[in-house]
Amino acid sequence: MANEVVMVDEIPFPKEIVATKPLSLLGHGITDIEIHFLQIKFTAIGVYLEPKIVNHLQQWKGKPEKALAEDDGFFDALISAPVEKFLRIVVIKEIKGSQYGVQLESAVRDRLAADDKYEEEEEAALETLVEFFQSKYLKKNSIITFHFSATSATAEVAFSTEGKESSKIKVENANVVEMIQKWYLGGTRGVSQTTISSLANTLSAELSI
Repeated sequence: MANEVVMVDEIPFPKEIVATKPLSLLGHGITDIEIHFLQIKFTAIGVYLEPKIVNHLQQWKGKPEKALAEDDGFFDALISAPVEKFLRIVVIKEIKGSQYGVQLESAVRDRLAADDKYEEEEEAALETLVEFFQSKYLKKNSIITFHFSATSATAEVAFSTEGKESSKIKVENANVVEMIQKWYLGGTRGVSQTTISSLANTLSAELSI
C-alpha cells in the first residue's frame, strides 16, 4: 500500500482518485506563511488531473521545469483545458471556516476585479460560498475538495472532518469557478508555489516523453 500514496508533509495523498473517471496526482505542496523566521504551515494540497491534460499542453513540449513554473500562460492553458480537475486540501493548522472563507473571498474577488469581471452575479456566488464555510471549523486533518467539471464551468466544493459525511455546495458562476482555479493553480500568482513547482516538474517530465 505504501507505494499507492504520496506523503505531503506527513499527510498521505492517494496517487489516484476516481471522480467521474480516474484522476492522477500530478502536483502537491503546502500553503504556509513565515512569521518571525518561523514557517507556519496551513494546508497540504493535492492536484488531481486527467492524464490526457498533456494533450492540451503540447506547445510547451520539451520546456524545462523552471521555465514552466515561471510561465503563467502555461498554467492558464492548464486551467482552461477541458479536462476534469480535483483539488484535495488537508488542514494542517486548524482555523475557523470563516477565516478560510475570507481568504478565499479576498483572493477570488481581487482576481475578478483585476479582470473587470466582478458583477452582482459573481458577488452573489462568492457570498454563498463564503457562507458555506462560515459555520465550519477546520480542525487538523479536515478535508476541503474542489471538483471542477470537464464539460461545464461548475465546481462542487465539499468539506468533511473527523470522517463524517461531507457537506457540499455547487458553484455555478463560471468566472468564480475560474478564479478559484487561478488561486490554487495560477502559476506565479498561485497561493502555493510548492504546488506550482511540483506540477511543473511532473508535467515537464510528461511532456518530454
